[in-house]
Amino acid sequence: MASSKPSPVDPELVISHKFPETSFSYTERDTALYALGIGACAGDAMDEKELKYVYHRDGQRFIQVLPTFGALFPFQKKKGTLDDVPGMQFDQRLLLHGQQYMEIYRPFPSSGCILNKVAIAGLHDKGKATIIEIETTSYIKESGEALCMNRSTIYLRGAGGFSKSSPPYSYTTYPANQVSRVSVPKYKPSMVYEDCTHQSQALLYRLSGDYNPLHSDPVIAQVAGFTRPILHGLCTLGFAVRAIIKSFCNGEPTAVKSIFGRFLLHVYPGETLVTEMWLEGPRVIYQTKVKERNRVVLSGYVLLKHIPSSL
Repeated sequence: MASSKPSPVDPELVISHKFPETSFSYTERDTALYALGIGACAGDAMDEKELKYVYHRDGQRFIQVLPTFGALFPFQKKKGTLDDVPGMQFDQRLLLHGQQYMEIYRPFPSSGCILNKVAIAGLHDKGKATIIEIETTSYIKESGEALCMNRSTIYLRGAGGFSKSSPPYSYTTYPANQVSRVSVPKYKPSMVYEDCTHQSQALLYRLSGDYNPLHSDPVIAQVAGFTRPILHGLCTLGFAVRAIIKSFCNGEPTAVKSIFGRFLLHVYPGETLVTEMWLEGPRVIYQTKVKERNRVVLSGYVLLKHIPSSL
């Protein structure tokens, strides 16, 4: 007898969904708080390559903005983003942020009003899970100039198996070669950068807008299977990209063209992050490990606009 259990996903309903445009504003305080949240100046409050992210050094009119600040844009006013998509049934507790891809079109202003346009970029049946890719293009609202594009890959565990055909359902709107596969080299890294997170790192980073209690509430964290609250994946990504900017870009954040990160394992606040980097042409391949557990927690690449002449 055939099961009458409804399919967790109706792909036609999902991919035809139109998200409303949203807008939000941020200030220099927000950009400085974000920089502190991903460890800028944590080891040295006079760091000559990072003080510019939090202070108007040498008379500069505006503080500079780290490129991963744009990774926050899709999550502004995020309530209901996936909940409002028709044709999807999933358990929020089984949602995982698996990957983040970001293209940067121009340097971010230290404050501004942003307009977000959101679309479904991919939907894939993986049997025991569904992968949905949400693409957010962010514009300066006043001028209409594009700032960046983020593509967030979300794993919905327990929501797969909706395909009515073989091979399983797979939908993508972007070119297959847009995101390169990451293969970590076997030879010695070009650079290694070590950074200590603080016990309060997640509590500080959450002030940039991600208030998921998994990162702050010990009880919620234990229910989810962790011994204590864990660090946000995008915070770890910020640490890694900041290490690349210091190591290969002479501290110049505008050298970054695109970013890709795959979240592999959790980080506990207070652990030490060791980012290993390999320079291959204009691309820096990286992997970030937790020193205390010797586990890789993040891998990916950063594409640079140019290679500094000093390298």
